[in-house]
Amino acid sequence: MTTVLFAVAGVVAVVAAVLVVTSRRIVHAALWLVVALGGVAGCFGALHAEFVALVQILVYVGAIVVLVLFALMLTKAPTNPLPGLTTGRSPFAAVVAGALALLLGAGVVLAFGNKKIRPVPNGSAEAVGTQVFKTWVLPFEVLSVLLLAALIGAIALSQHKKGD
Repeated sequence: MTTVLFAVAGVVAVVAAVLVVTSRRIVHAALWLVVALGGVAGCFGALHAEFVALVQILVYVGAIVVLVLFALMLTKAPTNPLPGLTTGRSPFAAVVAGALALLLGAGVVLAFGNKKIRPVPNGSAEAVGTQVFKTWVLPFEVLSVLLLAALIGAIALSQHKKGD
Protein backbone atom coordinates (compact mmCIF):
# COMPACT_ATOMS: atom_id res chain seq x y z
CA MET A 1 0.00 0.00 0.00
CA THR A 2 2.85 2.38 0.85
CA THR A 3 4.45 1.78 -2.53
CA VAL A 4 1.19 2.54 -4.36
CA LEU A 5 0.57 5.75 -2.39
CA PHE A 6 4.17 6.82 -2.90
CA ALA A 7 3.94 6.12 -6.65
CA VAL A 8 0.65 8.02 -7.02
CA ALA A 9 2.00 11.02 -5.09
CA GLY A 10 5.20 10.89 -7.13
CA VAL A 11 3.32 10.81 -10.45
CA VAL A 12 1.17 13.75 -9.32
CA ALA A 13 4.30 15.69 -8.36
CA VAL A 14 6.07 14.97 -11.67
CA VAL A 15 3.04 15.79 -13.85
CA ALA A 16 2.41 19.00 -11.94
CA ALA A 17 6.10 19.93 -12.20
CA VAL A 18 5.95 19.50 -15.98
CA LEU A 19 2.87 21.71 -16.06
CA VAL A 20 4.71 24.33 -13.97
CA VAL A 21 7.41 24.74 -16.60
CA THR A 22 5.13 24.41 -19.64
CA SER A 23 2.29 26.69 -18.54
CA ARG A 24 1.95 29.90 -20.54
CA ARG A 25 0.22 31.78 -17.72
CA ILE A 26 2.50 32.60 -14.83
CA VAL A 27 -0.31 32.43 -12.25
CA HIS A 28 -1.25 28.97 -13.50
CA ALA A 29 2.38 27.94 -13.17
CA ALA A 30 2.39 29.12 -9.56
CA LEU A 31 -0.80 27.18 -8.86
CA TRP A 32 0.64 24.04 -10.46
CA LEU A 33 3.63 24.54 -8.19
CA VAL A 34 1.26 24.18 -5.24
CA VAL A 35 0.11 20.82 -6.64
CA ALA A 36 3.70 19.69 -7.26
CA LEU A 37 4.80 20.59 -3.76
CA GLY A 38 1.68 18.91 -2.39
CA GLY A 39 2.65 15.77 -4.30
CA VAL A 40 6.07 15.86 -2.67
CA ALA A 41 4.38 16.23 0.71
CA GLY A 42 2.25 13.23 -0.22
CA CYS A 43 5.42 11.25 -0.86
CA PHE A 44 6.65 12.14 2.62
CA GLY A 45 3.25 11.25 4.06
CA ALA A 46 3.25 7.88 2.30
CA LEU A 47 6.60 7.18 3.94
CA HIS A 48 5.09 7.98 7.37
CA ALA A 49 7.33 11.04 7.77
CA GLU A 50 4.43 13.13 9.01
CA PHE A 51 6.56 15.91 10.43
CA VAL A 52 8.48 16.43 7.19
CA ALA A 53 5.22 16.32 5.20
CA LEU A 54 3.68 18.92 7.49
CA VAL A 55 6.74 21.16 7.22
CA GLN A 56 6.64 20.74 3.42
CA ILE A 57 3.03 21.92 3.35
CA LEU A 58 3.50 24.76 5.84
CA VAL A 59 6.75 26.15 4.49
CA TYR A 60 6.60 25.52 0.77
CA VAL A 61 2.89 25.43 -0.03
CA GLY A 62 1.76 27.80 2.67
CA ALA A 63 4.56 30.33 2.62
CA ILE A 64 6.73 30.21 -0.46
CA VAL A 65 3.96 29.85 -3.04
CA VAL A 66 1.82 32.47 -1.33
CA LEU A 67 4.86 34.76 -1.37
CA VAL A 68 5.30 34.10 -5.09
CA LEU A 69 1.63 34.87 -5.75
CA PHE A 70 1.83 38.11 -3.74
CA ALA A 71 4.98 39.09 -5.64
CA LEU A 72 3.18 38.46 -8.93
CA MET A 73 0.24 40.60 -7.83
CA LEU A 74 2.34 43.42 -6.42
CA THR A 75 4.63 43.65 -9.43
CA LYS A 76 1.65 43.62 -11.77
CA ALA A 77 3.10 40.70 -13.68
CA PRO A 78 1.16 39.90 -16.85
CA THR A 79 -1.56 37.33 -16.21
CA ASN A 80 -2.42 36.82 -19.87
CA PRO A 81 -0.90 33.95 -21.84
CA LEU A 82 2.62 34.78 -22.95
CA PRO A 83 3.02 33.26 -26.43
CA GLY A 84 6.51 34.62 -26.93
CA LEU A 85 7.71 33.22 -23.63
CA THR A 86 9.87 30.49 -25.15
CA THR A 87 13.00 31.20 -27.14
CA GLY A 88 12.94 28.27 -29.53
CA ARG A 89 15.26 26.20 -27.37
CA SER A 90 12.42 24.05 -26.08
CA PRO A 91 13.34 20.95 -28.13
CA PHE A 92 16.92 21.08 -26.89
CA ALA A 93 15.75 21.62 -23.32
CA ALA A 94 13.29 18.70 -23.65
CA VAL A 95 16.07 16.40 -24.91
CA VAL A 96 18.39 17.42 -22.06
CA ALA A 97 15.59 17.05 -19.49
CA GLY A 98 14.66 13.62 -20.90
CA ALA A 99 18.29 12.48 -20.84
CA LEU A 100 18.67 13.65 -17.24
CA ALA A 101 15.42 11.92 -16.25
CA LEU A 102 16.63 8.68 -17.82
CA LEU A 103 20.00 9.01 -16.09
CA LEU A 104 18.40 9.68 -12.70
CA GLY A 105 15.85 6.90 -13.20
CA ALA A 106 18.59 4.45 -14.11
CA GLY A 107 20.52 5.52 -11.02
CA VAL A 108 17.51 4.93 -8.80
CA VAL A 109 16.79 1.53 -10.36
CA LEU A 110 20.43 0.48 -10.03
CA ALA A 111 20.58 1.68 -6.43
CA PHE A 112 17.30 0.21 -5.19
CA GLY A 113 16.29 -2.44 -7.74
CA ASN A 114 13.12 -4.19 -6.74
CA LYS A 115 13.20 -3.18 -3.08
CA LYS A 116 9.82 -2.17 -1.74
CA ILE A 117 9.45 1.26 -0.30
CA ARG A 118 9.10 0.99 3.44
CA PRO A 119 7.84 3.67 5.80
CA VAL A 120 10.49 5.73 7.53
CA PRO A 121 10.83 4.36 11.07
CA ASN A 122 11.79 7.69 12.55
CA GLY A 123 9.84 10.42 10.80
CA SER A 124 8.51 12.07 13.94
CA ALA A 125 9.44 15.59 14.98
CA GLU A 126 11.56 14.30 17.84
CA ALA A 127 13.53 11.93 15.62
CA VAL A 128 14.08 14.57 12.92
CA GLY A 129 15.16 17.12 15.53
CA THR A 130 17.57 14.65 17.08
CA GLN A 131 19.09 13.87 13.69
CA VAL A 132 19.39 17.53 12.68
CA PHE A 133 20.80 18.86 15.93
CA LYS A 134 22.98 15.91 16.97
CA THR A 135 24.11 13.99 13.89
CA TRP A 136 23.90 16.65 11.17
CA VAL A 137 24.58 19.83 13.15
CA LEU A 138 27.68 20.88 11.17
CA PRO A 139 26.06 20.58 7.70
CA PHE A 140 22.99 22.33 9.14
CA GLU A 141 25.11 25.27 10.32
CA VAL A 142 27.06 25.39 7.03
CA LEU A 143 23.77 25.48 5.15
CA SER A 144 22.56 28.32 7.38
CA VAL A 145 25.70 30.35 6.62
CA LEU A 146 25.32 29.60 2.90
CA LEU A 147 21.70 30.81 2.91
CA LEU A 148 22.72 33.93 4.83
CA ALA A 149 25.47 34.63 2.28
CA ALA A 150 22.97 34.16 -0.56
CA LEU A 151 20.55 36.56 1.14
CA ILE A 152 23.25 39.20 1.62
CA GLY A 153 24.38 38.72 -1.98
CA ALA A 154 20.83 39.13 -3.26
CA ILE A 155 20.43 42.33 -1.28
CA ALA A 156 23.75 43.65 -2.56
CA LEU A 157 22.87 42.83 -6.16
CA SER A 158 19.43 44.41 -5.87
CA GLN A 159 20.82 47.74 -4.69
CA HIS A 160 20.94 50.32 -7.42
CA LYS A 161 23.75 52.80 -7.64
CA LYS A 162 22.80 56.41 -8.04
CA GLY A 163 22.68 57.18 -11.71
CA ASP A 164 21.64 53.64 -12.76
